Amino acid sequence: MRPMSGDHVTEAVAGCLAVLRKAIDRDWRSVRAGRVEWDCHTTAVHVADDLVAYAANLAGHAQDAYVPFALKPDEGTDNAGLLQVVEATGALLAAAVATAPPGVRAFHPYPFRSADHVGFAAMGVAEVLLHTHDMAEGLGLPYEPSAELADSVLATIFPHVRPGPEPWSTLLWATGRGELHGRAPVTEWRWHNNLVLPTERLVLTGVRPAAARDLVLDGDGGFDWIEGGPEQGTRDAARMLLTAYEAGVHRPEFTTFALVRAEDGRAVGALGFHGTPDEDGRVEIGYNVCAAARGRGYATEALRALARWALARDDVRTVHARAQAANTASQAVLTRAGFDPVGAIDDRLVAYELRS
Repeated sequence: MRPMSGDHVTEAVAGCLAVLRKAIDRDWRSVRAGRVEWDCHTTAVHVADDLVAYAANLAGHAQDAYVPFALKPDEGTDNAGLLQVVEATGALLAAAVATAPPGVRAFHPYPFRSADHVGFAAMGVAEVLLHTHDMAEGLGLPYEPSAELADSVLATIFPHVRPGPEPWSTLLWATGRGELHGRAPVTEWRWHNNLVLPTERLVLTGVRPAAARDLVLDGDGGFDWIEGGPEQGTRDAARMLLTAYEAGVHRPEFTTFALVRAEDGRAVGALGFHGTPDEDGRVEIGYNVCAAARGRGYATEALRALARWALARDDVRTVHARAQAANTASQAVLTRAGFDPVGAIDDRLVAYELRS
């Protein structure tokens, strides 16, 4: 699966235009757009407004709020003109995504108040796919985007949604637009961008299911790795994440994080949770650093930051970690990060814990 990109935005917009041009002579103001409360004209304006707003936030590196403007078509703009606006704003977002500097993030409220270029691409594609569905439904037109587009959206910004038999029907169900066998109807929903946690020298960057899938398939997950990376431990962690996602038990905040150096944007290792907190508020954490980056304190710095973040939550009271009994370097990392030894697990492993 390719990481979400400007090409995906372009593909989604092209599909939207192809469908809606079939009804260009209809009165869109008199037709409700599927299950939403807007007519088709208002919905098309909304799509264009979202596309240009995402482009502006990403290109302008907005940090605290949306760039303060709104799109308003000229008075009397007909359907053909409106589709031209959608096409142009889609091109603006595609260009903003394609030219965004590596690692740049900009404001979006859900749920961690920022998104990277991959997130903005996925949100733009989601807006286009879902609202094209709404308008096509209202106008009585058949519409179904490619399975890859729908799957990419799900695995990028719906990490909490268990994949269904078909990506498009799953995305419609996840956004309250359809039914899925064996699952209750969805009445409220939000997408989820990935969490990032900056430290002094690193940016702990949450790995999405889409990136985890690529890592499992021997890809780079969309990260620029230093020599020797990613190591097998990172791929194993990605496999655990992907298994949880496919089972529908993955929570996007309790994920694997790539350790990205702030100075050059290169990934030097990974750190993450082995699952969600249990009923006693205990969560397990693991980590690895590429051989070329060891001995510089990256693991300790990252471990301190992620453990501090976890223990600040109401649902975490203990962070648990394991180290091989023969690996004194790993045990030293845990000790420097504030963890206390709590005994041997077996003849190979020792346990450490940090409590709130």
